[in-house]
Amino acid sequence: MAARRVAVVLFNLGGPDAPAAVRPFLYNLFSDPAIIALPSPFRQMVAWLVARRRAPIAREIYAKIGGGSPLLPNTEAQARALEARLADVGEVKVFPCMRYWHPLSEAAAAAVKAFAPSEIVLLPLYPQFSSTTTASSHGAWMQAAARIGLAAPTKLVCCYPSDPGFVAAAAALIRGGLQEAASAAPGRVVRVLFSAHGLPQRVIERGDPYATQVEQSGRAIAAELGLREQDWVVCYQSRVGPLEWIGPSTDAEIKRAGDDKAAIVLFPVAFVSEHSETLVELDIEYRHLAERSGVPAYVRVRTVGTTEPFVAGLADLVRAALASPAPVRSQRGGRICTAGDRCCVNPAA
Repeated sequence: MAARRVAVVLFNLGGPDAPAAVRPFLYNLFSDPAIIALPSPFRQMVAWLVARRRAPIAREIYAKIGGGSPLLPNTEAQARALEARLADVGEVKVFPCMRYWHPLSEAAAAAVKAFAPSEIVLLPLYPQFSSTTTASSHGAWMQAAARIGLAAPTKLVCCYPSDPGFVAAAAALIRGGLQEAASAAPGRVVRVLFSAHGLPQRVIERGDPYATQVEQSGRAIAAELGLREQDWVVCYQSRVGPLEWIGPSTDAEIKRAGDDKAAIVLFPVAFVSEHSETLVELDIEYRHLAERSGVPAYVRVRTVGTTEPFVAGLADLVRAALASPAPVRSQRGGRICTAGDRCCVNPAA
């Protein structure tokens, strides 16, 4: 009997690895129809203009963290940790696959084909499903795999917003943040902000389950910590452009905490790896905002990264996918999404 060879593909956003890569990275981002819903060639024209306008600002942001994104090295570390955790499954190799910068889907699919797996598991490093993240990455992968004739049986892990490993890893990190905040601001109320990347409201109105699942993540982690309802809030960062975005915004919640003289413990609930939106937006820009707003203590909790509970949870999701005839929604089972959501449990949408 042939040895089991499993390829696990980690979907992630990707990020520019040098200043010269910033503009082409932005072009790839904004030319995605999941991001800008215009027909070709108008979408590419808009993407070119937006990338040209935003590139100088983005280069300044990346300059604050060494000129490039650490997302790929972080993802590679997660890949190696996951391989070690899955050693009992067979011959397992984990491949990073980035949506907007290298290694892109085409390169990742070619590497997987060279490995010649008997099975493939697609594992998004987005705990919460969105048409703009998991669905976009999945679509790009399937196209790339089809072009090179990569036909091994493939399973998708759709989403895991309240997966026990993710929740346990987040709660353990936040506990340390709560202790730090209590020490820095004794006697003050401490409020946990679960900050996630925002989306335009119209994306949610089209049936995207992202906001619902972010709320599920926040609620599951808060329950694990034993937080009272008034001591935590889900909020959204990284708003750009004139559209109406889902809220409340993270900056508004920081200002509210300042008004209430409440200390903040901020956890990036939709990010599992460090990158510009954690290392710059949260660590620098929002920290300055908290200081200006009179927040007595601001503690940013790191992402779950390669923590043991998170990697163990990912390994369990891979095992569940290998054992399941259908896409895997979460390790707990049960329906996560609603009937109108546009995700794998409603493939006709």
